[in-house]
Amino acid sequence: MKLNLTYLISVFFFSLISCGANEKKEDFFQADVIVYGGTSAAVTAAVQVVKQGKTVLIVSPDTHLGGLSSGGLGFTDTGNKSVIGGLAREFYHRVYMYYDKSETWEWQKKDEYGNKGQGTPAMDGAERTMWIFEPRIAERVFEDFAKENNLKIYRDEWLDRENGVEKKDGRIVSIKTLSGKVFKGKMFIDATYEGDLMASAKVKYHVGREANSVYNEEWNGIQAGVFQHKHYFQKKISPYKIEGDPQSGLLPYVSGEKIGKNGEGDNKIQAYCFRMCLSSNPDNRIPFPKPEGYDRSKYELLARVYKAGWSETFEKYDPIPNKKTDTNNHGPFSTDFIGQNYDYPEATYERRKEIIKEHELYQKGLMYYLSNDEAVPAAVRAEMNKWGLPKDEFKDNGGWPHQLYIREARRMIGKEVMTENETLSKKAVSESVGMGSYSLDSHNAQRYVKEDGFVQNEGDIGVHAKVPYSISYGSLVPKKEDCENLLVPVCMSSSHIAFGSIRMEPVFMILGQSAASAAILAIDNKTSVQDVEYAKLREQLLKDNQRLEFKK
Repeated sequence: MKLNLTYLISVFFFSLISCGANEKKEDFFQADVIVYGGTSAAVTAAVQVVKQGKTVLIVSPDTHLGGLSSGGLGFTDTGNKSVIGGLAREFYHRVYMYYDKSETWEWQKKDEYGNKGQGTPAMDGAERTMWIFEPRIAERVFEDFAKENNLKIYRDEWLDRENGVEKKDGRIVSIKTLSGKVFKGKMFIDATYEGDLMASAKVKYHVGREANSVYNEEWNGIQAGVFQHKHYFQKKISPYKIEGDPQSGLLPYVSGEKIGKNGEGDNKIQAYCFRMCLSSNPDNRIPFPKPEGYDRSKYELLARVYKAGWSETFEKYDPIPNKKTDTNNHGPFSTDFIGQNYDYPEATYERRKEIIKEHELYQKGLMYYLSNDEAVPAAVRAEMNKWGLPKDEFKDNGGWPHQLYIREARRMIGKEVMTENETLSKKAVSESVGMGSYSLDSHNAQRYVKEDGFVQNEGDIGVHAKVPYSISYGSLVPKKEDCENLLVPVCMSSSHIAFGSIRMEPVFMILGQSAASAAILAIDNKTSVQDVEYAKLREQLLKDNQRLEFKK
Protein backbone atom coordinates (compact mmCIF):
# COMPACT_ATOMS: atom_id res chain seq x y z
CA MET A 1 0.00 0.00 0.00
CA LYS A 2 1.37 3.37 -0.97
CA LEU A 3 1.55 5.79 1.97
CA ASN A 4 0.96 9.50 1.55
CA LEU A 5 4.22 11.39 2.15
CA THR A 6 2.35 14.38 3.56
CA TYR A 7 0.56 12.08 6.00
CA LEU A 8 3.85 10.53 7.20
CA ILE A 9 5.43 13.93 7.74
CA SER A 10 2.41 15.13 9.71
CA VAL A 11 2.46 12.01 11.91
CA PHE A 12 6.20 12.46 12.52
CA PHE A 13 5.82 16.06 13.62
CA PHE A 14 2.77 15.24 15.73
CA SER A 15 4.85 12.57 17.49
CA LEU A 16 7.61 15.08 18.20
CA ILE A 17 5.11 17.55 19.61
CA SER A 18 3.52 14.83 21.73
CA CYS A 19 6.90 13.72 23.09
CA GLY A 20 7.74 17.31 23.92
CA ALA A 21 4.41 17.75 25.64
CA ASN A 22 4.91 14.55 27.64
CA GLU A 23 8.42 15.59 28.68
CA LYS A 24 7.07 18.95 29.75
CA LYS A 25 4.26 17.30 31.67
CA GLU A 26 6.73 15.07 33.51
CA ASP A 27 8.64 18.14 34.67
CA PHE A 28 5.58 20.27 35.49
CA PHE A 29 4.02 20.31 38.97
CA GLN A 30 1.20 22.36 40.39
CA ALA A 31 -0.32 23.08 43.79
CA ASP A 32 -2.14 25.84 45.64
CA VAL A 33 0.99 26.71 47.62
CA ILE A 34 4.64 26.18 46.70
CA VAL A 35 7.05 26.20 49.64
CA TYR A 36 10.70 26.71 48.72
CA GLY A 37 13.12 25.41 51.33
CA GLY A 38 13.68 22.46 53.66
CA THR A 39 13.94 24.32 56.97
CA SER A 40 11.78 23.88 60.05
CA ALA A 41 9.68 26.81 58.79
CA ALA A 42 9.18 25.06 55.45
CA VAL A 43 7.81 21.96 57.16
CA THR A 44 5.40 23.81 59.45
CA ALA A 45 4.20 25.93 56.54
CA ALA A 46 3.47 22.85 54.42
CA VAL A 47 1.76 21.00 57.27
CA GLN A 48 -0.49 23.99 57.90
CA VAL A 49 -1.52 24.17 54.24
CA VAL A 50 -2.59 20.52 54.36
CA LYS A 51 -4.43 21.00 57.64
CA GLN A 52 -6.45 23.79 56.03
CA GLY A 53 -7.42 21.66 53.09
CA LYS A 54 -5.22 23.02 50.32
CA THR A 55 -2.53 21.40 48.19
CA VAL A 56 1.16 22.07 48.74
CA LEU A 57 4.55 21.10 47.34
CA ILE A 58 7.87 21.50 49.12
CA VAL A 59 10.69 22.31 46.73
CA SER A 60 13.83 21.86 48.80
CA PRO A 61 17.48 22.39 47.90
CA ASP A 62 18.20 20.35 51.03
CA THR A 63 18.08 16.58 51.26
CA HIS A 64 17.37 16.58 54.98
CA LEU A 65 14.35 18.28 56.52
CA GLY A 66 14.56 20.67 59.45
CA GLY A 67 17.48 23.00 58.76
CA LEU A 68 19.31 23.88 61.97
CA SER A 69 16.71 22.20 64.18
CA SER A 70 17.86 18.83 62.82
CA GLY A 71 21.33 20.06 61.90
CA GLY A 72 23.00 20.26 65.31
CA LEU A 73 21.14 23.01 67.14
CA GLY A 74 19.58 20.75 69.76
CA PHE A 75 20.08 23.11 72.70
CA THR A 76 17.08 25.23 71.72
CA ASP A 77 17.20 29.01 72.15
CA THR A 78 13.70 29.26 73.58
CA GLY A 79 13.49 32.52 75.49
CA ASN A 80 10.09 32.52 77.19
CA LYS A 81 8.59 29.14 76.30
CA SER A 82 5.05 30.26 77.12
CA VAL A 83 4.85 32.25 73.87
CA ILE A 84 5.74 29.25 71.68
CA GLY A 85 2.51 27.78 70.34
CA GLY A 86 0.97 26.04 67.35
CA LEU A 87 2.98 23.53 65.35
CA ALA A 88 6.21 24.73 66.96
CA ARG A 89 4.97 23.56 70.33
CA GLU A 90 3.71 20.37 68.69
CA PHE A 91 7.24 19.74 67.42
CA TYR A 92 8.70 19.98 70.91
CA HIS A 93 5.89 17.82 72.27
CA ARG A 94 6.73 15.13 69.71
CA VAL A 95 10.39 15.32 70.71
CA TYR A 96 9.23 14.74 74.31
CA MET A 97 7.24 11.70 73.24
CA TYR A 98 10.31 10.17 71.58
CA TYR A 99 12.38 10.63 74.73
CA ASP A 100 9.55 9.19 76.81
CA LYS A 101 10.43 5.85 75.19
CA SER A 102 13.19 3.83 76.86
CA GLU A 103 14.58 2.70 73.50
CA THR A 104 15.50 6.30 72.60
CA TRP A 105 18.07 6.29 75.42
CA GLU A 106 20.63 4.13 73.63
CA TRP A 107 23.85 5.44 75.23
CA GLN A 108 22.62 6.82 78.53
CA LYS A 109 19.92 6.16 81.10
CA LYS A 110 17.20 8.78 81.19
CA ASP A 111 17.75 9.52 84.87
CA GLU A 112 21.49 9.96 84.23
CA TYR A 113 20.77 12.82 81.86
CA GLY A 114 18.27 14.35 84.24
CA ASN A 115 16.87 17.71 83.24
CA LYS A 116 19.96 19.71 82.40
CA GLY A 117 20.09 23.07 80.71
CA GLN A 118 21.23 26.63 81.29
CA GLY A 119 17.91 28.29 82.07
CA THR A 120 16.24 25.85 79.66
CA PRO A 121 15.15 22.63 81.36
CA ALA A 122 15.35 19.88 78.79
CA MET A 123 12.02 18.31 79.73
CA ASP A 124 8.89 20.13 80.82
CA GLY A 125 6.79 17.28 82.17
CA ALA A 126 3.76 19.43 82.92
CA GLU A 127 3.60 20.65 79.33
CA ARG A 128 4.95 17.38 77.87
CA THR A 129 7.54 19.23 75.83
CA MET A 130 11.28 18.69 75.42
CA TRP A 131 13.54 21.52 74.32
CA ILE A 132 16.97 19.84 74.19
CA PHE A 133 17.48 16.90 71.84
CA GLU A 134 19.68 15.01 69.39
CA PRO A 135 19.68 15.94 65.67
CA ARG A 136 18.51 12.47 64.59
CA ILE A 137 15.41 12.71 66.80
CA ALA A 138 14.52 16.13 65.43
CA GLU A 139 14.84 14.85 61.87
CA ARG A 140 12.57 11.91 62.69
CA VAL A 141 9.91 14.33 63.94
CA PHE A 142 10.06 16.38 60.75
CA GLU A 143 9.87 13.22 58.64
CA ASP A 144 6.89 12.10 60.76
CA PHE A 145 5.16 15.40 59.97
CA ALA A 146 5.86 14.83 56.27
CA LYS A 147 4.60 11.24 56.25
CA GLU A 148 1.45 11.86 58.28
CA ASN A 149 0.44 14.78 56.07
CA ASN A 150 1.45 13.08 52.81
CA LEU A 151 3.70 15.98 51.95
CA LYS A 152 5.09 15.90 48.45
CA ILE A 153 8.73 16.90 48.75
CA TYR A 154 11.12 17.45 45.86
CA ARG A 155 14.56 17.25 47.45
CA ASP A 156 17.88 18.45 46.07
CA GLU A 157 16.01 20.87 43.81
CA TRP A 158 17.79 24.21 43.45
CA LEU A 159 16.04 27.33 42.20
CA ASP A 160 17.33 28.68 38.90
CA ARG A 161 18.20 32.05 40.40
CA GLU A 162 18.89 33.71 37.06
CA ASN A 163 15.86 32.68 35.00
CA GLY A 164 13.73 30.50 37.25
CA VAL A 165 11.07 32.89 38.49
CA GLU A 166 8.21 33.74 36.13
CA LYS A 167 6.20 36.78 37.20
CA LYS A 168 3.13 38.34 35.66
CA ASP A 169 1.20 41.40 36.83
CA GLY A 170 3.17 41.56 40.09
CA ARG A 171 2.69 37.89 40.95
CA ILE A 172 4.89 34.81 40.74
CA VAL A 173 3.38 32.38 38.25
CA SER A 174 5.92 29.59 38.60
CA ILE A 175 9.45 28.75 39.64
CA LYS A 176 11.93 26.54 37.80
CA THR A 177 14.79 24.57 39.32
CA LEU A 178 18.18 23.80 37.79
CA SER A 179 16.99 20.29 36.94
CA GLY A 180 14.33 21.80 34.66
CA LYS A 181 11.33 21.11 36.89
CA VAL A 182 8.64 23.81 36.89
CA PHE A 183 6.39 24.41 39.90
CA LYS A 184 3.25 26.49 39.44
CA GLY A 185 1.23 27.82 42.36
CA LYS A 186 -1.23 30.42 43.51
CA MET A 187 0.92 31.38 46.50
CA PHE A 188 4.64 30.99 47.24
CA ILE A 189 6.53 30.85 50.52
CA ASP A 190 10.30 31.38 50.67
CA ALA A 191 11.37 29.44 53.77
CA THR A 192 15.11 29.33 53.06
CA TYR A 193 17.84 30.82 55.25
CA GLU A 194 19.21 32.68 52.22
CA GLY A 195 16.05 34.20 50.70
CA ASP A 196 16.89 33.11 47.14
CA LEU A 197 13.30 33.01 45.90
CA MET A 198 12.61 36.41 47.41
CA ALA A 199 15.69 37.89 45.71
CA SER A 200 14.98 36.23 42.36
CA ALA A 201 11.45 37.61 42.48
CA LYS A 202 12.98 41.12 42.64
CA VAL A 203 11.73 41.79 46.16
CA LYS A 204 13.71 44.48 47.99
CA TYR A 205 16.05 43.28 50.72
CA HIS A 206 19.13 44.26 52.72
CA VAL A 207 22.40 42.51 53.50
CA GLY A 208 24.59 43.68 56.37
CA ARG A 209 24.09 45.98 59.32
CA GLU A 210 22.05 49.13 58.96
CA ALA A 211 23.24 52.35 60.55
CA ASN A 212 21.42 53.23 63.76
CA SER A 213 20.05 56.30 61.99
CA VAL A 214 18.02 54.22 59.49
CA TYR A 215 15.44 52.96 62.00
CA ASN A 216 16.28 55.15 65.00
CA GLU A 217 18.02 52.29 66.83
CA GLU A 218 20.79 52.07 69.43
CA TRP A 219 22.30 48.59 68.95
CA ASN A 220 22.58 48.27 65.16
CA GLY A 221 25.66 48.93 63.05
CA ILE A 222 29.26 48.80 64.30
CA GLN A 223 29.59 48.27 68.07
CA ALA A 224 33.35 48.38 68.80
CA GLY A 225 34.18 48.22 72.49
CA VAL A 226 30.75 46.83 73.38
CA PHE A 227 31.03 43.39 74.96
CA GLN A 228 27.77 41.67 75.84
CA HIS A 229 29.23 38.17 76.15
CA LYS A 230 32.70 36.69 76.70
CA HIS A 231 33.45 36.41 72.99
CA TYR A 232 36.23 38.99 72.98
CA PHE A 233 39.94 39.24 73.76
CA GLN A 234 40.11 40.08 77.46
CA LYS A 235 43.90 40.33 77.44
CA LYS A 236 46.27 42.19 75.11
CA ILE A 237 47.00 39.77 72.28
CA SER A 238 49.22 40.61 69.34
CA PRO A 239 47.68 39.97 65.89
CA TYR A 240 51.02 39.80 64.06
CA LYS A 241 52.88 36.74 62.82
CA ILE A 242 55.82 37.83 64.97
CA GLU A 243 54.36 39.12 68.21
CA GLY A 244 54.55 42.91 68.41
CA ASP A 245 56.01 43.29 64.89
CA PRO A 246 53.55 44.89 62.40
CA GLN A 247 56.09 44.41 59.61
CA SER A 248 55.73 40.63 59.91
CA GLY A 249 52.15 40.77 58.67
CA LEU A 250 48.82 39.79 60.20
CA LEU A 251 47.90 36.32 61.36
CA PRO A 252 45.18 34.51 59.39
CA TYR A 253 41.61 35.81 59.72
CA VAL A 254 42.58 39.17 61.19
CA SER A 255 41.34 42.08 59.08
CA GLY A 256 43.66 44.90 58.14
CA GLU A 257 40.68 47.12 57.38
CA LYS A 258 40.27 50.19 59.56
CA ILE A 259 37.16 49.94 61.67
CA GLY A 260 34.34 52.46 61.22
CA LYS A 261 32.54 54.54 63.83
CA ASN A 262 30.07 53.01 66.24
CA GLY A 263 26.53 53.07 64.93
CA GLU A 264 27.59 53.20 61.29
CA GLY A 265 26.24 50.58 58.90
CA ASP A 266 28.35 48.20 56.83
CA ASN A 267 28.05 45.10 54.65
CA LYS A 268 29.29 42.75 57.36
CA ILE A 269 27.21 39.93 58.80
CA GLN A 270 27.52 37.96 62.00
CA ALA A 271 29.71 34.89 61.89
CA TYR A 272 28.62 31.39 60.90
CA CYS A 273 29.66 28.04 62.35
CA PHE A 274 28.56 24.43 62.45
CA ARG A 275 26.70 23.45 65.60
CA MET A 276 28.67 20.26 66.11
CA CYS A 277 27.07 17.33 67.85
CA LEU A 278 29.89 15.60 69.73
CA SER A 279 29.90 12.28 71.59
CA SER A 280 31.89 11.26 74.67
CA ASN A 281 30.89 7.61 74.39
CA PRO A 282 33.89 5.53 73.18
CA ASP A 283 31.51 3.15 71.38
CA ASN A 284 29.82 5.99 69.51
CA ARG A 285 32.74 8.28 68.81
CA ILE A 286 34.80 9.13 65.73
CA PRO A 287 38.16 10.74 66.66
CA PHE A 288 38.90 14.12 65.11
CA PRO A 289 40.99 13.49 61.99
CA LYS A 290 43.64 15.79 60.61
CA PRO A 291 41.72 17.62 57.84
CA GLU A 292 43.00 18.25 54.35
CA GLY A 293 45.20 21.32 54.05
CA TYR A 294 45.62 21.59 57.82
CA ASP A 295 47.77 24.57 58.81
CA ARG A 296 48.41 25.10 62.51
CA SER A 297 49.30 28.77 61.95
CA LYS A 298 45.57 29.40 61.42
CA TYR A 299 45.14 28.80 65.16
CA GLU A 300 48.12 30.80 66.45
CA LEU A 301 45.84 33.44 67.96
CA LEU A 302 44.26 30.75 70.10
CA ALA A 303 47.69 29.62 71.28
CA ARG A 304 48.33 33.18 72.48
CA VAL A 305 44.94 33.29 74.20
CA TYR A 306 45.81 30.12 76.11
CA LYS A 307 49.23 31.53 76.93
CA ALA A 308 47.49 34.56 78.45
CA GLY A 309 45.60 32.30 80.82
CA TRP A 310 42.23 31.67 79.16
CA SER A 311 40.47 28.55 80.52
CA GLU A 312 36.90 28.45 79.17
CA THR A 313 37.25 25.92 76.36
CA PHE A 314 34.32 23.73 77.33
CA GLU A 315 31.77 26.29 78.53
CA LYS A 316 29.49 25.81 75.49
CA TYR A 317 29.67 22.04 75.24
CA ASP A 318 26.00 21.99 76.16
CA PRO A 319 24.79 18.50 77.13
CA ILE A 320 22.09 16.83 75.07
CA PRO A 321 20.83 13.25 75.59
CA ASN A 322 22.90 10.12 75.07
CA LYS A 323 26.25 11.57 76.17
CA LYS A 324 26.39 14.15 73.41
CA THR A 325 26.70 17.90 73.12
CA ASP A 326 25.42 20.75 71.05
CA THR A 327 28.77 22.54 70.78
CA ASN A 328 28.58 26.27 70.13
CA ASN A 329 31.03 29.15 69.82
CA HIS A 330 32.53 30.50 73.03
CA GLY A 331 35.40 32.85 73.75
CA PRO A 332 37.58 35.15 71.63
CA PHE A 333 38.71 32.43 69.22
CA SER A 334 36.34 29.53 68.74
CA THR A 335 34.09 27.78 66.21
CA ASP A 336 32.74 31.03 64.70
CA PHE A 337 34.68 31.70 61.48
CA ILE A 338 34.64 35.46 61.91
CA GLY A 339 34.72 37.60 58.78
CA GLN A 340 34.77 34.72 56.31
CA ASN A 341 31.12 34.78 55.23
CA TYR A 342 30.47 38.29 53.91
CA ASP A 343 29.84 37.18 50.34
CA TYR A 344 27.71 34.16 51.25
CA PRO A 345 24.20 35.72 51.00
CA GLU A 346 24.64 36.88 47.40
CA ALA A 347 27.13 34.22 46.28
CA THR A 348 26.55 31.70 43.52
CA TYR A 349 25.75 28.13 44.53
CA GLU A 350 29.32 27.16 43.62
CA ARG A 351 30.83 29.89 45.80
CA ARG A 352 28.51 29.04 48.67
CA LYS A 353 29.71 25.44 48.54
CA GLU A 354 33.27 26.74 48.77
CA ILE A 355 32.40 28.92 51.78
CA ILE A 356 30.68 26.00 53.50
CA LYS A 357 33.72 23.80 52.87
CA GLU A 358 36.04 26.52 54.18
CA HIS A 359 34.00 26.68 57.38
CA GLU A 360 34.08 22.89 57.69
CA LEU A 361 37.85 22.67 57.25
CA TYR A 362 38.44 25.57 59.65
CA GLN A 363 36.32 23.94 62.33
CA LYS A 364 37.68 20.43 61.80
CA GLY A 365 41.16 21.91 61.94
CA LEU A 366 40.29 23.63 65.20
CA MET A 367 39.12 20.34 66.73
CA TYR A 368 42.31 18.59 65.59
CA TYR A 369 44.41 21.46 66.94
CA LEU A 370 42.69 21.38 70.34
CA SER A 371 43.21 17.62 70.55
CA ASN A 372 46.85 17.46 69.48
CA ASP A 373 48.84 20.68 69.48
CA GLU A 374 51.35 21.20 72.28
CA ALA A 375 50.48 24.90 72.43
CA VAL A 376 47.13 23.80 73.89
CA PRO A 377 47.25 23.13 77.65
CA ALA A 378 47.66 19.44 78.43
CA ALA A 379 44.44 19.34 80.47
CA VAL A 380 42.48 20.72 77.51
CA ARG A 381 44.03 18.20 75.14
CA ALA A 382 43.21 15.35 77.51
CA GLU A 383 39.58 16.45 77.77
CA MET A 384 39.28 17.02 74.01
CA ASN A 385 40.40 13.48 73.35
CA LYS A 386 37.35 12.23 75.24
CA TRP A 387 35.18 13.75 72.49
CA GLY A 388 34.57 12.99 68.84
CA LEU A 389 31.94 13.07 66.12
CA PRO A 390 28.99 10.73 66.79
CA LYS A 391 28.67 7.60 64.68
CA ASP A 392 24.88 7.64 64.90
CA GLU A 393 24.35 11.25 63.72
CA PHE A 394 24.64 12.58 60.16
CA LYS A 395 25.52 9.08 58.99
CA ASP A 396 25.66 10.11 55.34
CA ASN A 397 28.20 12.82 56.17
CA GLY A 398 30.66 11.10 58.49
CA GLY A 399 29.09 12.52 61.64
CA TRP A 400 29.44 16.10 60.41
CA PRO A 401 26.33 18.37 60.41
CA HIS A 402 24.60 18.80 57.06
CA GLN A 403 23.63 22.41 57.77
CA LEU A 404 25.91 25.40 58.29
CA TYR A 405 24.49 27.84 60.83
CA ILE A 406 23.38 30.69 58.57
CA ARG A 407 22.70 33.10 61.38
CA GLU A 408 21.83 35.88 58.98
CA ALA A 409 21.81 36.41 55.22
CA ARG A 410 19.37 38.55 53.25
CA ARG A 411 16.55 40.31 55.09
CA MET A 412 13.52 41.53 53.23
CA ILE A 413 12.50 45.18 53.25
CA GLY A 414 8.78 44.50 53.43
CA LYS A 415 5.48 46.15 54.11
CA GLU A 416 6.65 46.68 57.69
CA VAL A 417 10.10 46.31 59.27
CA MET A 418 10.68 44.84 62.72
CA THR A 419 13.33 46.86 64.56
CA GLU A 420 14.79 46.95 68.06
CA ASN A 421 12.03 49.41 68.94
CA GLU A 422 9.40 46.69 68.51
CA THR A 423 11.47 43.87 70.00
CA LEU A 424 12.34 45.95 73.06
CA SER A 425 8.68 47.03 73.39
CA LYS A 426 9.39 50.70 72.73
CA LYS A 427 6.80 50.60 69.92
CA ALA A 428 3.59 48.60 69.79
CA VAL A 429 3.05 45.95 67.12
CA SER A 430 -0.28 45.59 65.35
CA GLU A 431 -1.51 42.49 63.53
CA SER A 432 0.56 39.95 65.46
CA VAL A 433 1.27 36.58 63.80
CA GLY A 434 3.51 35.16 66.51
CA MET A 435 5.91 36.11 69.25
CA GLY A 436 9.60 36.26 70.05
CA SER A 437 11.33 36.67 73.37
CA TYR A 438 15.04 35.85 73.02
CA SER A 439 17.72 38.48 73.55
CA LEU A 440 18.75 40.59 70.57
CA ASP A 441 21.72 38.36 69.89
CA SER A 442 24.39 38.97 67.27
CA HIS A 443 27.68 37.12 67.06
CA ASN A 444 30.89 38.90 66.08
CA ALA A 445 31.07 40.35 62.58
CA GLN A 446 34.78 41.22 62.36
CA ARG A 447 38.20 40.71 63.92
CA TYR A 448 40.39 43.80 63.62
CA VAL A 449 43.49 45.56 64.96
CA LYS A 450 42.88 48.31 67.47
CA GLU A 451 44.79 51.57 67.43
CA ASP A 452 47.00 50.24 70.23
CA GLY A 453 48.14 47.41 67.96
CA PHE A 454 46.27 44.58 69.70
CA VAL A 455 43.55 42.35 68.25
CA GLN A 456 39.86 42.56 69.07
CA ASN A 457 36.50 41.18 67.91
CA GLU A 458 33.49 43.36 67.13
CA GLY A 459 29.76 42.82 66.73
CA ASP A 460 28.85 40.56 69.64
CA ILE A 461 25.62 41.96 71.05
CA GLY A 462 23.13 40.48 73.51
CA VAL A 463 20.48 42.98 74.58
CA HIS A 464 17.81 41.42 76.78
CA ALA A 465 14.17 41.81 75.76
CA LYS A 466 12.46 42.35 79.13
CA VAL A 467 9.14 40.95 77.95
CA PRO A 468 8.11 38.86 74.91
CA TYR A 469 7.08 40.88 71.88
CA SER A 470 4.68 40.40 68.97
CA ILE A 471 5.83 40.04 65.36
CA SER A 472 3.81 41.93 62.76
CA TYR A 473 2.13 40.32 59.77
CA GLY A 474 3.50 43.14 57.62
CA SER A 475 7.03 41.87 58.26
CA LEU A 476 6.25 38.59 56.45
CA VAL A 477 5.08 40.18 53.20
CA PRO A 478 6.87 42.27 50.58
CA LYS A 479 5.74 45.70 49.57
CA LYS A 480 2.78 45.31 47.23
CA GLU A 481 4.64 46.77 44.26
CA ASP A 482 7.33 44.09 44.67
CA CYS A 483 5.18 40.94 44.75
CA GLU A 484 1.57 40.13 45.67
CA ASN A 485 1.70 36.38 46.29
CA LEU A 486 4.92 35.74 48.22
CA LEU A 487 5.43 35.33 51.98
CA VAL A 488 8.86 35.25 53.64
CA PRO A 489 8.86 33.83 57.20
CA VAL A 490 12.66 33.28 57.59
CA CYS A 491 14.43 36.10 55.73
CA MET A 492 11.61 38.31 56.96
CA SER A 493 11.55 42.09 57.10
CA SER A 494 13.75 43.09 60.01
CA SER A 495 16.74 45.17 60.93
CA HIS A 496 19.99 43.35 61.68
CA ILE A 497 19.74 43.73 65.43
CA ALA A 498 16.05 42.84 65.69
CA PHE A 499 16.70 39.75 63.59
CA GLY A 500 19.20 38.73 66.27
CA SER A 501 16.21 37.86 68.42
CA ILE A 502 13.70 36.76 65.79
CA ARG A 503 16.13 34.30 64.14
CA MET A 504 15.45 31.49 66.62
CA GLU A 505 14.22 28.14 65.32
CA PRO A 506 10.95 28.05 67.34
CA VAL A 507 10.09 31.49 65.94
CA PHE A 508 10.79 30.35 62.37
CA MET A 509 8.37 27.44 62.89
CA ILE A 510 5.74 29.83 64.25
CA LEU A 511 6.13 32.25 61.35
CA GLY A 512 6.12 29.44 58.78
CA GLN A 513 2.75 28.25 60.05
CA SER A 514 1.33 31.78 60.16
CA ALA A 515 2.56 32.50 56.63
CA ALA A 516 0.74 29.41 55.37
CA SER A 517 -2.54 30.47 57.00
CA ALA A 518 -2.22 33.89 55.38
CA ALA A 519 -1.50 32.30 51.99
CA ILE A 520 -4.69 30.24 52.23
CA LEU A 521 -6.79 33.27 53.14
CA ALA A 522 -5.36 35.12 50.16
CA ILE A 523 -6.31 32.20 47.90
CA ASP A 524 -9.82 31.87 49.30
CA ASN A 525 -10.52 35.59 49.03
CA LYS A 526 -8.71 36.03 45.70
CA THR A 527 -6.60 38.82 47.11
CA SER A 528 -2.95 39.76 47.53
CA VAL A 529 -1.05 38.76 50.64
CA GLN A 530 -0.87 42.46 51.52
CA ASP A 531 -4.69 42.70 51.54
CA VAL A 532 -5.42 39.66 53.70
CA GLU A 533 -8.08 40.53 56.26
CA TYR A 534 -6.22 40.36 59.55
CA ALA A 535 -9.31 39.65 61.68
CA LYS A 536 -9.84 36.39 59.78
CA LEU A 537 -6.14 35.52 59.94
CA ARG A 538 -6.09 36.14 63.66
CA GLU A 539 -9.12 33.89 64.11
CA GLN A 540 -7.33 31.05 62.33
CA LEU A 541 -4.07 31.54 64.24
CA LEU A 542 -5.85 31.46 67.60
CA LYS A 543 -7.74 28.36 66.50
CA ASP A 544 -4.34 26.75 65.87
CA ASN A 545 -3.10 27.72 69.36
CA GLN A 546 -0.66 30.33 68.16
CA ARG A 547 0.37 32.81 70.87
CA LEU A 548 -0.10 36.37 69.64
CA GLU A 549 0.19 38.60 72.72
CA PHE A 550 2.03 38.23 75.99
CA LYS A 551 -0.15 37.58 78.99
CA LYS A 552 1.63 38.10 82.30
